[in-house]
Amino acid sequence: MSSNKIELTSSDGETFVIDEAVARKFQIVAHMIDDDCAHRAIPLANVTGPVLAMAIEFCKKHVDDGKDSTEATKDKEEEQEAKEKELKAWDDEFIKDKDIDTIFKLILAANYLNVKDLLELTCQTTADYIKDKSPEEIREIFGIENDFTAEEEAKVRKDNAWAFEADPKP
Repeated sequence: MSSNKIELTSSDGETFVIDEAVARKFQIVAHMIDDDCAHRAIPLANVTGPVLAMAIEFCKKHVDDGKDSTEATKDKEEEQEAKEKELKAWDDEFIKDKDIDTIFKLILAANYLNVKDLLELTCQTTADYIKDKSPEEIREIFGIENDFTAEEEAKVRKDNAWAFEADPKP
């Protein structure tokens, strides 16, 4: 693994110098490294310093997640399972105290930086957060204005009554 350092600059001018292996977890940066465009600081215009710091923290933990390994033996599989379990516990701890606005910012950053594992974690957290919420609560969370008239909404609820049941049957 390379020990080269890569410099990243956030949209608000904060600079981060990180190991190349960590920077490569950001696919957008990995492509720049591969294209030999990482001689200077790499500007990341869509990510603020605090959010980039969280994404870097996540990638530092995930840099050696073993997903690139192709050699499969019984011991390696057990070791990989233990590593994945430990990583899952770390991910749960990483995300648990973040408010929904921070999670939304992390989703946008993970999408922009192309960090699949972080995107999956933040999207799953958001799905878990809105699970069992009413349409009105979800609209409020996402800042969505209800543009249905009372009559239109009543018709949608009637036509899709199964979706509004308290205990839907399979």
